[in-house]
Amino acid sequence: MSLRSRRILVGVSGGIAAYKAAELVRALIRAEAEVRVVMTANAQKFITPLTFQSLSQHAVATDTFDLHEEQAIGHIGLADWAELMVVAPATANVVARLALGLADDVLTTIALACRAPLMVVPAMNVNMWGHPATVTNIATLRSRGVEIVGPDSGDLACGWVGAGRMVEAVAVVGEISRVLGGGDLAGLSVLVTAGPTFEALDPVRFLGNRSTGKMGFAIARAAQKRGAQVTLVAGPTALPTPLGVTRVDVETALEMREAVRTRFSAQAVVVMTAAVADYRAAEPATTKLKRDVLGATPSVALVANPDILAELGQEPQPRPMLVGFAAETDDVERRAVDKRRHKGCELLVANDVSEPGSGFGTDTNRVLFVDDGGVERLPMLTKDQVADRLWTKVLALRGVA
Repeated sequence: MSLRSRRILVGVSGGIAAYKAAELVRALIRAEAEVRVVMTANAQKFITPLTFQSLSQHAVATDTFDLHEEQAIGHIGLADWAELMVVAPATANVVARLALGLADDVLTTIALACRAPLMVVPAMNVNMWGHPATVTNIATLRSRGVEIVGPDSGDLACGWVGAGRMVEAVAVVGEISRVLGGGDLAGLSVLVTAGPTFEALDPVRFLGNRSTGKMGFAIARAAQKRGAQVTLVAGPTALPTPLGVTRVDVETALEMREAVRTRFSAQAVVVMTAAVADYRAAEPATTKLKRDVLGATPSVALVANPDILAELGQEPQPRPMLVGFAAETDDVERRAVDKRRHKGCELLVANDVSEPGSGFGTDTNRVLFVDDGGVERLPMLTKDQVADRLWTKVLALRGVA
């Protein structure tokens, strides 16, 4: 994909790999992109702003409160101007500040104000990269939809060998092209449901389940990164909204049903990841139920919630492609095959939630795909990897891949 006239803001932080940022800017200029550069104070100890000014033919932003720079375009102006912001190299310190949402210098201030996609290209000592704090910070950025590129492994400037090298400029340009190119889901509108539903028993208590929404949020995030227009219908969860995704919050199964059905016909693909409650209270109490009134063995009358996926599967063709999810605890494959046939969906994804690392709240999952062609078993993967494999499968079923 051509980068001609694409507006790319390069943020340079203070590491020995700062010289590679000059190579990146040069490569982007050769690709006919419009490039502006912002530098931290520590970055200027490794390479001068004049180098980047000469390469980009634009003044380099170095100080949030520099009146001359603010008159030229200003840090907020740069945030609005950019189609993509790339922080390369991103030191452990800058990664931490970005994860925390700090705005204590010109680079982090612009990053916090920028609504364009953010790409982070880490470069640091191998022990810094593997430190639990950095691991957590990278995970936080990924959960917000930030593109993490690298690091590579090899000899490091500090003398250590291992992960921590900034990837080469040509690889970064390739990732920039992929992000700005829209990806293989470009032009598709997709809807993803995620999380649990809560069904009130009274104003205090509810029926719920152990779903955290991590799998559904990963699927929404992956679709957005690959170019789709994504609507995420989310049950109660504290997960942050992936960057670029439209989120609709619901609480109950009936609210989720309404949110999905009103948007259904406008979608190309609907992925029903949410763990929707099968039952709700027939008559939720309007005041808190008291133990001394209920007695030792209270009973609650339940009624069945609608089966949203099965309802959608009965819609006449042409309709959006349907992907269902099934959380099982035994005889997973047989139940998944039966459930796909009963629900009427093109693809069903099933997992054994009793298996360690594959249940609710984990960052990994072992799933199997069931479609007309049979059963495909995947190994244990991260939920982000499962999400990418899912969208690749969807494209194959649509005859695109």
